[in-house]
Amino acid sequence: MGPWMRVCVEGGDIMKITIIYDNTAWNNELKADWGFSCLVEAHGRNILFDTGTKGNILLYNMEKLKIDPKEIEEIFISHAHFDHIGGLQAFLEVNNDVDIWLPHRIPDIVVSEGKNVVEVRTPQKLREGIYSTGILEEIEQSMCVETDKGIIIVAGCSHPSFDNIISAASKFGNVYGVIGGLHGTSPGSLEGLRFIGATHCTQHKESIKNLYKDRYVEGGAGRVIEI
Repeated sequence: MGPWMRVCVEGGDIMKITIIYDNTAWNNELKADWGFSCLVEAHGRNILFDTGTKGNILLYNMEKLKIDPKEIEEIFISHAHFDHIGGLQAFLEVNNDVDIWLPHRIPDIVVSEGKNVVEVRTPQKLREGIYSTGILEEIEQSMCVETDKGIIIVAGCSHPSFDNIISAASKFGNVYGVIGGLHGTSPGSLEGLRFIGATHCTQHKESIKNLYKDRYVEGGAGRVIEI
C-alpha cells in the first residue's frame, strides 16, 4: 500500500479526492495541462476518474504524488472528449487489471482485450456507495459518491444541464456537493450545494468563487480534499 493512501475502513463513508490532472497546478512540482483526472478513494475502493489529455503527464503527476497505478482498481470515464480519455492507453500499459466504466456508445475509446469493460447507460449503482448518473443528454455520465454528509458528484465537464445532473444524482440521496469541471453551469444552479470544487473547464469560476466563498474549494493538480 503506497504512502499516498489513507487507510480506509471497508464500507466507510469518508471520501478522499486527489486531483492528478487539471488546467492549473496546486502543487508546483506537478505539471498543469488542459484536461482532468482525479483519484477517488471511498468505500474501500481506489477509482481513477478520467485520465486527462496526455499519458506522460498523467503518469508523471501520479509519480510525483506517490500514487502507484497498480493500486488503482477501477477507472470511471465521464465522456469521450480527448482531454478526459487521452491518458487512458498509457495508463493501461502500466496497469490493465482494472474495471472500466464507460458511458454508453463511446466510439472514440479502444481498450485492449481482457479488461472488464462495463457500458453504462442509465443511473445505477456501481459499487457499494458508488453510483453513476447514467449518460445524460447522450454525452456524459458523472460519478456519485455516498458520504455521511450526502452525495458528492464528481463531474468531468458538466456538458449536460447541471439541473439534469443534480436530478440524476438525487436518486441516490441528498446531494451535498460537486467537484470537477462545471463548463457553462450558471452559478445560481449551485445554490443548494454545501461544497463546490470548480476545476478544469469551468467558465464562470470566478463568479462561482465569489458567490460561494464559504463553500468553495480551489482545485489544481496536487490538491487533496477529504469530505
